[in-house]
Amino acid sequence: MRRRWTATVAITLAGLLGLSACGGGGSPAEPAASGDGGGGKQQVEVFSWWTGPGEADGLKAMREIFEQQNPNLTFFDAAVAGGSGDKAKALLASKLQADTPPDTFQGHAGAELQGYIKAGDLEELNFLYDELKLADAFPAQLVEQISVDGKIYSVPVNIHRSNVLWFNPSVLKEAGVTGAPKTIEEFVAALEKVKATGKIPLSIGSEWTVTHLLESVLLGSLGTDAYNALFKPGADWNSPQVAKALENFKTIMSYAGSPQDDWQPAAKQVADGEAAFNIMGDWAYGYFHNPPDGGLGKKSKTDFDWAPAPGTEGTYLWLSDSFTLPKGAKNRDGAVAWLKVAASKEGQDAFNPKKGSIPARKDADQSLYTDYLADALKDWSGNKLAGSIQHGVAVNQPWLAAINEAVGLFIGTQDVAELQKGLAAAATANAQ
Repeated sequence: MRRRWTATVAITLAGLLGLSACGGGGSPAEPAASGDGGGGKQQVEVFSWWTGPGEADGLKAMREIFEQQNPNLTFFDAAVAGGSGDKAKALLASKLQADTPPDTFQGHAGAELQGYIKAGDLEELNFLYDELKLADAFPAQLVEQISVDGKIYSVPVNIHRSNVLWFNPSVLKEAGVTGAPKTIEEFVAALEKVKATGKIPLSIGSEWTVTHLLESVLLGSLGTDAYNALFKPGADWNSPQVAKALENFKTIMSYAGSPQDDWQPAAKQVADGEAAFNIMGDWAYGYFHNPPDGGLGKKSKTDFDWAPAPGTEGTYLWLSDSFTLPKGAKNRDGAVAWLKVAASKEGQDAFNPKKGSIPARKDADQSLYTDYLADALKDWSGNKLAGSIQHGVAVNQPWLAAINEAVGLFIGTQDVAELQKGLAAAATANAQ
């Protein structure tokens, strides 16, 4: 197992080092140089990584609204497939370096955008927030967490939740576990009971899923305020509280099964009754629930169920896909028109039910969001917020690379002191 994880670390680091140096694969066709989409219409290049089932359907739904509202504009889909956006980000880096930005591009709201902001690649969008009264439409905590020195550089179109505990009710019943564990201590006790049955207590995927697990354990161990404080200048990653949280992480990881190639096969182990638990973002819901041509076709509350990750009830560990306004965009007015659709109630309600996420706006049509999404919408409107580490909210890309390196080393050594040392060094080097 250690050899496999070490190879994964090397691949991850190589990919990060090469991110700004190469264009990656899966490049889209180039838009017309003149920006003329035919028939006198001006073309708007929208750059994203939404090419898969659900997300492409949601993008199409927003596109239809955009073109209906803007008959003088035509949408150019510059989506790049693959790698959770990795290939798209690599190509985007080359376009920005060449001063040929798309008119608007997708990015995770939060610290992931800091590199673009520092490089002077993005216009601030406070004018749009004022015009559309978005500070009232979005939760105040969300606006606060995406602001940089009082300026906002992206429009969130959706919200995903990171801290979801997925579980198989039949496996828990067989192990004598009466329900989803609410605390870290209850979680460890449940893992032990499942282990005694011979089933996999906790399924995991590739290395990034372990960092994903770590953020939920940190939140569940420290609480919301202390977790959020870790990402502020001067935070103490060497504290006894963080050490205890990392010991919890080590204990929980001791119940993990063999690492799968990615999150989907790890989630499938839960759906198939091979494993009891998996901590993964709520995009897993679509994978569990959707018909077999794009998912597993499983029945919620029977084949799979969900709860907040242990210790995190009342807190929404969030991430968000958003769109930006690059400086030097060929069709700035068209990009602003797209951002208005992405920010709107109509646009978000058209996109999110198909994507399997919930709107960032507080005024969503709740009748469109059922089953897991109904629970998520309710929690989003009332929970405290904490930003995801792995998915670009709490830390910038160099900081995340350093965290992933520390986690990768820990997987091989199981040395909590060295993990804490690595996390503290990552914070010192990268916290702003």
